[in-house]
Amino acid sequence: MQWIFLLLAGFLEVGWTFGLKYSEGFTLLVPSLITIVLLAASFMLFARAMRTIEIGVAYAMFTGIGTVGTVIAGILVLHEPADFWRLFFIALLVGGIVGLKLVSKEKPLAAEAQAQESSSIETAVIDNKDREKVGT
Repeated sequence: MQWIFLLLAGFLEVGWTFGLKYSEGFTLLVPSLITIVLLAASFMLFARAMRTIEIGVAYAMFTGIGTVGTVIAGILVLHEPADFWRLFFIALLVGGIVGLKLVSKEKPLAAEAQAQESSSIETAVIDNKDREKVGT
């Protein structure tokens, strides 16, 4: 679930980046408010994702998704140039993002870790009681 939060945070980063452009330096009210809402939502999801994803991996993926998404949106919406080298380096970024996802290890949430520890303690107690019955 944390990876979904991270992906959504990255997509919202694209939204607030465009909002910065359309707010004209926060001089236009509606685009400015939209930008602030998207920014807050993006960072809340990003913080949520970091509960189990390593900080370096989470940050690299968050900024990578935002960067790739912003460049692609700039090409499609703002008609920015889409030359070979720009697309080549975007492809490298995507490869890096996918690579980080493949090699990263997610740590369990505190509640999940505590539940697993509790379960293993209960299993050990039950096993010990079974051994006592066999020994008597």
